[in-house]
Amino acid sequence: MPVDLTPDPAVAELAKRTAAFVREVVVPVEERHAGVVRDDAVRAELQRAAREAGVFAPHVGVEHGGHGLDMRGRAAVFEEAGYSLLGPLALNIAAPDEGNMHLLEAVATQEQKERYLAPLVAGEVRSCFAMTEPAPGAGSDPAALTTRAEKVPGGWRIDGRKWFITGADGAAFAICMARTSGAPGDRGGATMFLVDADNPGMTLVRHIDTLDESLYGGHLEVAFEGCVVPDDAVLGAVDEGYRYAQVRLGPARMTHCMRWLGIARRSQDIAVARARERELFGSRLADLGMVQAMIADNEIDIAASRGLVLQACWELDRGGSAAQATAIAKTFTAEAVWRVVDRAVQICGSLGISGDVLLGRFLREVRPFRIYDGPSETHRWAIAKRVAGRVDR
Repeated sequence: MPVDLTPDPAVAELAKRTAAFVREVVVPVEERHAGVVRDDAVRAELQRAAREAGVFAPHVGVEHGGHGLDMRGRAAVFEEAGYSLLGPLALNIAAPDEGNMHLLEAVATQEQKERYLAPLVAGEVRSCFAMTEPAPGAGSDPAALTTRAEKVPGGWRIDGRKWFITGADGAAFAICMARTSGAPGDRGGATMFLVDADNPGMTLVRHIDTLDESLYGGHLEVAFEGCVVPDDAVLGAVDEGYRYAQVRLGPARMTHCMRWLGIARRSQDIAVARARERELFGSRLADLGMVQAMIADNEIDIAASRGLVLQACWELDRGGSAAQATAIAKTFTAEAVWRVVDRAVQICGSLGISGDVLLGRFLREVRPFRIYDGPSETHRWAIAKRVAGRVDR
């Protein structure tokens, strides 16, 4: 079956308006704050402007107030939003909220959608996704999950420790993964729970100092100690948490790729502008062969990443798991985006490592993408394992 990569006219028009909004409204705010915003008033103002521009919540179903884009449609719009570090925040498509919205749309009951999804889509609240744990707990191997939830009268008691929980500071609720059967290492037995932030059993322990800083709400260590939630806090079915995680993680990996592709393009634009204006040794940088090679390699990395993302999105839109396609796209894009930003810094020289442009900030932000949502090594192992299994058959 042929893969059609041409965006729908309505999607193309939304992407065009998103590009204009990000450049005219978001980038000036980003430059004032050096790419890092912790002020909720700034977040609220950016989202208000996005609503007025008609580009807010493009990924959510129309019935919930969004544009109802499929994965291929999101690819075009999210890349334009990602041209600024604050673009995803403005459109309410930043991690982890975007992935949580997708999960809640797919799995939550009607009552849960009204209580959690509706205010999340509207930007009235934020959320976090609590799965990753300190060693020897869940990380690259989710089956190592150690946080447990025990049945108690009228509900469940959750006990465990999570870390690198993005957006936890100020989140109204967490989606917490806890083991309800089996032992660490078992491939099943996890359940997802909706935990309100004011639950006394959920404690924000500390902010973890990390290389990246632009994801709103930081990366935190979170403790669940005697955290009791009612039966209706279960998201989906008991012991089906790993299956639901795949509903979230495959698309979330691709939306991360889309957003970071925007930053790769931004970095390339900064580097090309510098190469065209800067003269050395009697020539413009843009006329020197070594610089031309870096510019060309950047274009190749961006185009190849986009193609792999669209291929994976096409498979997801057809209803497949797209496990191999998303792993390939995530691994390549995470590394390609780093290469693009790194080359852009090199082309710009001393300007590139200064605070006069944001390339240094971009470099810090994109480096962790080779680790979160599955490190490149884990994806390569899974890719090879699938290929070897296919050959064996």
